[in-house]
Amino acid sequence: MDVENSPLMQKIDYSTRKKIDLVNNSVLRYIVRAMLACLFLTLGTAVAVMIGDKVDHFAPGLGKITYAFMFSWSLVMIIYMNAELGTSNMMYMTTGVYQKIVKPGKALQILMLCVVCNLFGGILAGYLVSLTSVFHNLPADHFLFTAVSGKLEKEPLQIFVEGIFANIVVNTAVLCTLRMKDDAGKVIAMIFIIFIFAFLGFEHVIANFSSFSLAFFASGGTLAAMTVGNVTVNLVLALLGNFVGGGLVIGLGYAWLNRTKSIYKD
Repeated sequence: MDVENSPLMQKIDYSTRKKIDLVNNSVLRYIVRAMLACLFLTLGTAVAVMIGDKVDHFAPGLGKITYAFMFSWSLVMIIYMNAELGTSNMMYMTTGVYQKIVKPGKALQILMLCVVCNLFGGILAGYLVSLTSVFHNLPADHFLFTAVSGKLEKEPLQIFVEGIFANIVVNTAVLCTLRMKDDAGKVIAMIFIIFIFAFLGFEHVIANFSSFSLAFFASGGTLAAMTVGNVTVNLVLALLGNFVGGGLVIGLGYAWLNRTKSIYKD
């Protein structure tokens, strides 16, 4: 069907081409941008769990609300610092394949490169942040440890379904920023949209790279729930769920919705 791209799809296509061009011309720079995404996620997680823990001590239950609000700033940093986030690239690469901008093999290569570098960035940032003074000698019931243990004790189906919803939310926030012109509006939209998945505790594989690493190093590897099996199940199922939510529901879904001769386009 020969149809003109919608304004939204033109922006998605342009962003996808930029990512492909960077990988083709300077893969090292792409790797650094991917590692930076988890630096910002780890910083956002670190301040969020610290504030959540302190708030919970004088207002039990309120800590999760403040945690979700502070964590939401992670995406603001990622978007405005042009870092490469694997879960948003699920949308971009799937859309790129549908739009015939990139071949499936190349799209998968870029996506896997991004996710692996996000992982390395999360481990490195988690280790370094754990060396800072505020993460020394944390109590066993600290907000960080209870939150991560709760994630690792979830049932497999629950992880997968929550992964779907998490990346629907994340990529909804990304699409909203593409459609908005005002920076203040973009920031407000990102904070309140990301708040949904952060407060509901949905599973975001890249965010878990940061939180799991930080919890592991800060606890000295003493969390009972943090076994190789639990971590592997969580990350694999969250990754698959994230791809369904971000790549298929949002990415492929909106690419298909906008390949139409109708004037109803985004």
